[in-house]
Amino acid sequence: MIQFRIQPDSEIPASTQLFNQIRFAIASRQYPPGYKLPSTRALAMQTGLHRNTISKVYRQLEEDGFVESLAGSGIYVRAQGHEGGSKLQSPILKQHPEAEKVVQQALDELLSQGCTLSQARELFLAEIDWRLRCSARVLVAAPSVDIGVGELMVYELEEALKIPVQVVAMEDLAAVLDKTSSATVVTSRYFISDVEAIAAPKAVRVIPLDIYDYSKEINLLKTLPKENCVGIVSLSSGIGRQAEVILHGLRGDELLIMTSQPKDAYKLQAIVKRAEVIITDQASYPAVQAAVQAAMEDIIRPPKLIRVENYIGTKSINLLKRELGLG
Repeated sequence: MIQFRIQPDSEIPASTQLFNQIRFAIASRQYPPGYKLPSTRALAMQTGLHRNTISKVYRQLEEDGFVESLAGSGIYVRAQGHEGGSKLQSPILKQHPEAEKVVQQALDELLSQGCTLSQARELFLAEIDWRLRCSARVLVAAPSVDIGVGELMVYELEEALKIPVQVVAMEDLAAVLDKTSSATVVTSRYFISDVEAIAAPKAVRVIPLDIYDYSKEINLLKTLPKENCVGIVSLSSGIGRQAEVILHGLRGDELLIMTSQPKDAYKLQAIVKRAEVIITDQASYPAVQAAVQAAMEDIIRPPKLIRVENYIGTKSINLLKRELGLG
């Protein structure tokens, strides 16, 4: 009988651990088609899990097409594909038709290198468990002098990934990682070398994010009349400084540049009253809108508001989703 191991201190739910192990036993033919699964009582004694938890796992296996329940007899492994005479596709295979081939090729490659099925199983499960643990906690690292850029990345990542994300000052990152067994750290490519140096000894992944190229906004600024005032409002003070440098390189002293963070009410009010054009990131846009509305009685012509699509590049978002198993 296969010995299933449940790690009680793991961040992965016990039911998920058991589900993945039974599924792998089926995939690796340790549980071949027609094999009768252990009773819930026997599995409860082996794993220490409640029988209701095991019943829930068995129901999920049945819903996904891995097993079938025969009344009065027990739970049996179902034949897959050509083994059953007709192609039986689980919801996962219907959504990802090439997945089975990819897994088979990876398993064949391991076996060709001399791995046993048990060793391959351990490698697969270890990698899956590690990725799940890393994905359970996502940290954004940014320098404390511009923690706003980290807050901006958190804002956009939470919007795109629909999971909690935490910002950490780079100066505090080592201490935070000392208190966690696994995590994924993301940061702008500007800071990647410093973050990797901190994270290298830790059990974490570090993923660099490419930023938006701002080409559309830059092209607009090239065409503005001389002596126009341009406001830059962002959570990141660093973005404001970089924008000043870029615009001075493009237009010299032809344009007046004013920068502010949304929380600086005095500077924001000055920009709203003076600028013809205000460029803002997604997170700062509501504050800029509110400031414009509040100043409507004091300004003759409201400034044109340009909301930048995003700070993090779309390709980086998609890569991060794949790495975290979110799509």
